[in-house]
Amino acid sequence: MNIFLTGSTGFLGGKLIKNLIEDTPHQLYVLVRNMEKGMKVKSAFTAEEQERIHLLKGDITDVDCGLSKENLKQLNNNIDVFYHLAALVKFDLDLRDELFAINYNGTKHALDLAVKLGVESFHYVSTAYTVGKRSVGVEELYDPSAEYNNPYEESKVKSEHLVFAYSDKMNVSIFRPSIIVGDSETGEADSEFTLYGFMRALDLFKRRVSRQNTSSEVYRLVANKEGTSNLVPVDYVADVLAVGLTKAEANKVYHITNPNPPNNMDLLNVLKEALEFERLSVVEDTISYELSPAEMRLNGMVDVFNVYLSGAITFEDANTQRLIEQTNVKHLMMPEETIKMIIEAYFDMQVVKI
Repeated sequence: MNIFLTGSTGFLGGKLIKNLIEDTPHQLYVLVRNMEKGMKVKSAFTAEEQERIHLLKGDITDVDCGLSKENLKQLNNNIDVFYHLAALVKFDLDLRDELFAINYNGTKHALDLAVKLGVESFHYVSTAYTVGKRSVGVEELYDPSAEYNNPYEESKVKSEHLVFAYSDKMNVSIFRPSIIVGDSETGEADSEFTLYGFMRALDLFKRRVSRQNTSSEVYRLVANKEGTSNLVPVDYVADVLAVGLTKAEANKVYHITNPNPPNNMDLLNVLKEALEFERLSVVEDTISYELSPAEMRLNGMVDVFNVYLSGAITFEDANTQRLIEQTNVKHLMMPEETIKMIIEAYFDMQVVKI
């Protein structure tokens, strides 16, 4: 097959490229904003595989994703499947315009490009957190007029509806990963977002208070102890996406989620051990006391993640289980040991960088 990809130089994209190129005859056409970064991703493959990875300079925020006329002519009626991964993953309220420019307008440009090129199937990588404030995630579109936790979620909900609006022009499907973390075998990760942004904030806070204060003061993080963090390893997400190349059904939504996610207290205990920061604790409210100035700084550093520390969402994934039936991809089982290994691998890497 001839496969077009956006967002493939990111955390997930490299894994997906590997799945699509190894032991296959596929040709991959990869949209990149930064050619140097694209070449770095490409260099990880064999010489033969590199010949089948074609880097195309462009940007999803531009019409035709910024492709040149020569590229458009080359690709016309020559692409079978289009994977759209590119997105901005930030939760800040003041980034609403930027989030919609990249996540919504960028998706519109990708869809229009796919139609122009005569693509047969379009796979959109969204997020399981289009679930918003609901307690159960279903493999269906959600109401775009409902209330969501932040503009990131809203931009993805509306983008999903946009994707399905093109179902009369090509086969479309939506894949919704939850919180993507490191590789389940190696812990390898390359991300500054979601859980990794949260861990970086805790690590930074620990370093600051360790320099300023040698007391035994305990620092309280406000979170729902029984809330859950739906973590999925990057290799599982890439495996499901790769299966979707030939098996995804038109107009289907696929959750790539963890059926048995860790609760926040268990996850925090793993983080405390990895950080060697025993003075960190969790409280569920501040009704009976006030946070100290240091605790207010701590909670302020992670405030964009608060909505994901307060609930326990159950995600249905029957569509995904049917998708991976009779394949080499097994339904996710992620024991505590794997989560611990992934988190420790991240902090070990930070020590190496320092």
